[in-house]
Amino acid sequence: MNELPPKVETAVSAFQNLSPDEILDAVESQDLLCDGSLLALNSYENRVYQVGIENQQPIIAKFYRPSRWNNKAIQEEHDFTRDLQSNELPVIAPLYNASNESIHQHGEFRFSLYPKIAGRTPELDSPDQLEVIGRFLARIHLHGEATDFEQRPEIDIKTYGIEPSQFLLNENKLPQGIDSAYRSLIDDLLAKIKDHFNAAGNVQSLRIHGDCHPGNILYSDDIPHIVDFDDARMGPAIQDLWMYLSGDRQYQTARLLDILDGYTQFRDFNPKELHLIEALRTLRMIHYAAWLAKRAEDPAFQLAFPWFYTARYWDDHILALKEQSALLDEEPLRWD
Repeated sequence: MNELPPKVETAVSAFQNLSPDEILDAVESQDLLCDGSLLALNSYENRVYQVGIENQQPIIAKFYRPSRWNNKAIQEEHDFTRDLQSNELPVIAPLYNASNESIHQHGEFRFSLYPKIAGRTPELDSPDQLEVIGRFLARIHLHGEATDFEQRPEIDIKTYGIEPSQFLLNENKLPQGIDSAYRSLIDDLLAKIKDHFNAAGNVQSLRIHGDCHPGNILYSDDIPHIVDFDDARMGPAIQDLWMYLSGDRQYQTARLLDILDGYTQFRDFNPKELHLIEALRTLRMIHYAAWLAKRAEDPAFQLAFPWFYTARYWDDHILALKEQSALLDEEPLRWD
């Protein structure tokens, strides 16, 4: 693998060794007085902390992983969420300072600050909660289709399937002996995924959350606050909906009806996008494996994912992909 440029390598090293003092110094550079309390939150792509502030509510500080997004791409996300928030949508946007800046630099670190929002994950068995989530996602998509991201890529077969799988195969990231079997399986899956995209036809691509799993929704006062737009991209609307569909076909169909009951109160839904559910689920699994491999040298990843390079992980991953291959042979869910 090619070595990182010296400047980027320095930034990566600093990011991986980010210290409590550096975190507090960075936050205080924004005219805030920390009280010394610091809590690391569950984030692996970036470094995210709850920071205590004197005589105020704690805030959330997000330190960005170097070389993932450039500043323009980060700013697109920030401005998108601020626009959504200004239109009374319960998304958590970053805090802007007196100079109207939301991306800050302190030494080697880029970071942003967010208000702290407490809440619980949604109950996926609750038709009422799924209907409410559907309504808010539809309103986000109405704003999302008004214009396009210019800096952020699209969720498609290339970025979530071809490129990640080629990274695993070409950069020697797979355990010895499974390359041929993995390549054959991926080729089979990508062919089926292309068939599903073809069946869906010319689906609209718009600005979406991109990673809207239940953990990124915090229910507070019966309102689903939508957090972490870090993976916001261009993509089909169904990408923000399918992560609430799991279990057997009957259960998924019931949940689909619940969420679309809310969604279609504000925005039309193209039923052709149902062809993409299992295709997008499969692409996410391929992308996730490559995402882990790209971060495997990060000490934080090694602590959080010690099982990544074990034979058991790859056996389970390949089994899951084979199960997806069978699901791709089935008819899509119906919405009548």
